[in-house]
Amino acid sequence: MFDFNKVKVIVKTRRGYENVVATLIEDLIPDSKTLPKPLNYSGIVLVISDREDAGKIIENNIPEAEKILPVRVATVADIDAILRNLDSIIEDIDGPFAVRTTRRGRHSFSSIDVNVAVGEIIKNRTGQSVNLDFPHKVVFVEIIDKYAYLGVVDAQIFPKKRSKEKIEIRNFFQKVSIVQMPYLGKSPAPREMGVRVGREAQTFEVKEFVVAPVGLCEAKELKEFIDGVYQGIETRFQIQKKVYSHKPRRVKVYVQNLYELIRERKDENIVVFEPEGRPISKVSRELAEMVIEGKRTNFLIGSREGIPTGVYRFADLVIDLCPGITIATDSAISSAMMALSFSLQKSLERSAEIP
Repeated sequence: MFDFNKVKVIVKTRRGYENVVATLIEDLIPDSKTLPKPLNYSGIVLVISDREDAGKIIENNIPEAEKILPVRVATVADIDAILRNLDSIIEDIDGPFAVRTTRRGRHSFSSIDVNVAVGEIIKNRTGQSVNLDFPHKVVFVEIIDKYAYLGVVDAQIFPKKRSKEKIEIRNFFQKVSIVQMPYLGKSPAPREMGVRVGREAQTFEVKEFVVAPVGLCEAKELKEFIDGVYQGIETRFQIQKKVYSHKPRRVKVYVQNLYELIRERKDENIVVFEPEGRPISKVSRELAEMVIEGKRTNFLIGSREGIPTGVYRFADLVIDLCPGITIATDSAISSAMMALSFSLQKSLERSAEIP
């Protein structure tokens, strides 16, 4: 019989790996007792062990264990009971902190209720501030039906996609116009390529995607490519709506002859990505400043044929993204945008260092 009140470590893992992790723990720590998928909740393993270093042993030897949470207090799943048991963990709060509650089962309170109540008590007793973005420590409250487990861990246990070392650059991508020559040929190649490049354009939520043919082209092939672009944009957009905290923006699609576009936009920033250009390492600062300071920057990308060389004269920059390598059509947008991302990060970091 597993005693829920004696749990010393909670291990979180990917679904389907609970039994594997439980077996590995019992092999590594012979005196331990584990319960994978407690009360049929997946992605979790409860561990009972008398060893003080049980959590550290798991951390150092089991990569399948994604989070290791040493339990300081086991109590009933009731807010008042949780608050009464904070004394034993408050001494570990030595700086800005956050509270993370995971609730499994039905209760008369929400996870946010627990976060607010626990955070308020700790803040008042320690004088430390709550910092949800960059805490030093995280107070975890793991609730499994009628049981609640509390502890304190370093904030690195709960990594965030955003950190102090990262600068938000997404908004700069909305100043970039992707101008791409269409990928033409026998069906289904144009549609398949259109789906891929459309998905790439939507991934970065660029300002617009301009299909820019040169001269006469077969209408059906062009239609297939454009239909694919719309399909790729839509599929990626639907995923973004589900997973993003911000409201994504659907990329607009236009068609314009390449030469006409160049004449019309010759006073705007124009960047050509072709192997004849300078290495990105030599022009990254220029590229970043161009996007930061300009209203719209046009990224010109070829297809089966490269950008016509006569266009180079109107370009502010001609860039070789990877000297010695010809980048595939369906990778060109992501390669260009990743290069821009790196350039922006470095440029903005330099600006932040200036007193």
